[in-house]
Amino acid sequence: MRVTTINSLVYSIVRVAARICLAPFFDLHVKGRENVPPASSCIFLPKHQRWEDIPLLALASPGPLYYVAKSELFTNRLSRWFMTSLGGIPLDRRRPLASRTSIHAVVGLLKGEARVVIFPEGTYYRNGMGPGHVGLIRLIHSRIEARFIPVGIRYSRKGMRRRVDIRFGKTLLWETSTEPEEFLSAVMRHIATLSGR
Repeated sequence: MRVTTINSLVYSIVRVAARICLAPFFDLHVKGRENVPPASSCIFLPKHQRWEDIPLLALASPGPLYYVAKSELFTNRLSRWFMTSLGGIPLDRRRPLASRTSIHAVVGLLKGEARVVIFPEGTYYRNGMGPGHVGLIRLIHSRIEARFIPVGIRYSRKGMRRRVDIRFGKTLLWETSTEPEEFLSAVMRHIATLSGR
């Protein structure tokens, strides 16, 4: 199967545009980049509060990111091309098993040096931590031993702009003896701490 690849030209243009468009509204601060392996794959597990999490995380990351995103964003040819060009990987959240192709794509990427983003909360939770979902993480873990990196995102008011703190935590390895729900609880605790919650 062909592994999903980012269109480097589209990605670069959108990254520059995002930096210019977001700068008047957000003051970005990044910590923990040293926790991101420089030449090996990993899965980022960030806090999810608003749509801006996605471009801000891309700006904070030391390299390109692939995102697992809801399949509704890939409904027509143009949106599918655009999302895929930026590293989007569709997932049917109601029927994860129907997204076998996407899961295989994620596994293929992780066998290289890609960084894949999965929001464990699944949707926005602005004022607190939402319940994590272990299904997709468990499916990937059953196919490949991956590095999981919790990521905190915290928004706070700073004059006319919002300060955004993005913190990359240390790698979490899923030990063989650890049950899925136990691992998820540990992940969510780390995300909450990194997000100041």
